[in-house]
Amino acid sequence: MSSFDRYATTVPKDTWDVPMAGDARFTWEYDGGRDRLLALYQKGKDKQWDAQLRIDWDQEVDPYNVAGLPENFNPLFGSQIWEKMSEADRQEFGRHQGSWLFSQFLHGEQGALNVSARIVQSVPDLDSKFYAATQTMDEARHVELYAKFVHEKIGMYYPINQDLAKLLKESLDDSRWDLPYLGMQVLIEGLALAAFGLYRDMATNPLVKQLLAYVMQDEARHVAFGRLALKDYYAELTEKERAEREEFVVEGCYLMRDRFKGREIFETLDMPVKECMAYVDNSDMYTLYQSLLFSRIVPCVKDIGLWGDKVQAAYADMGVLENAKADLTALMKQDEEIAEKYDEQRHQQELAVRRQEVDEAIALGSQ
Repeated sequence: MSSFDRYATTVPKDTWDVPMAGDARFTWEYDGGRDRLLALYQKGKDKQWDAQLRIDWDQEVDPYNVAGLPENFNPLFGSQIWEKMSEADRQEFGRHQGSWLFSQFLHGEQGALNVSARIVQSVPDLDSKFYAATQTMDEARHVELYAKFVHEKIGMYYPINQDLAKLLKESLDDSRWDLPYLGMQVLIEGLALAAFGLYRDMATNPLVKQLLAYVMQDEARHVAFGRLALKDYYAELTEKERAEREEFVVEGCYLMRDRFKGREIFETLDMPVKECMAYVDNSDMYTLYQSLLFSRIVPCVKDIGLWGDKVQAAYADMGVLENAKADLTALMKQDEEIAEKYDEQRHQQELAVRRQEVDEAIALGSQ
């Protein structure tokens, strides 16, 4: 069955063609390079993995509560709209919510795949080209595993969120080589990393937790790549150039803030959209959710030097300015350790199964 037959709403069957501006840049400098970036490139090579083998796909998923979250995590929980819904309607809402969420993860990864390939072409230095090439492979793997998860475990797709589509387009159609970095590595990847972390930590479904942990292990390197590549370059910008990038950050962050509100679910299910959105906007759960979503973006934007008054005012308006104090290095180290813990747990489980098989074989032989 085609993916097009599984979309909750109709989507165009032709490709989404985004014009790209700028040059494909070659360099004849093959020696040297930044040690930190080359070390990240080496780590990117060392950490490649196979989504078909590393993930235990036999684990079950409830398509009506994909992550296995408690009811009070639902964005409409406590509202009159939610109270009036039948159990069947709540179940169907849960299925659409899971489909919408993981479809956005999937579409975002395809965006990252295209943007990282674009970075290979457009970035002027070879060490960045090297790392972006490993990221392109990472993103292909992420598209593969999210597509498999949505197709096999949920059975329904949602179209790309238009806020995400707009930022992807703006990241690709600017001729300046650093804009794809800024749009993807800092904003889109930063938000995705925080969203993955939220669901990794709160989910009770083992497959969801495992899948997100492994993706985050890669994504943490990608955000680190954006920080390293842009920090030195932005230190040399003129005031006018820096102001242009900060304007891009502000617009992009407002788009990313609106990306996870779920308007498309309410529209598809013919729910009262205005009332649903008003409840989501004013709920304590969404306020906390939004703050956590920016836990990776805000400190990264500050670190690369785009920390003017306009950016700080925008973050204050969103209620996320406090995230500037977050320790990105510690967060990424934690992401690495959690993924390694899942590997160790699976290794121990496989050893236990093998011991049981050996013990059974010995017992049969002694009869």
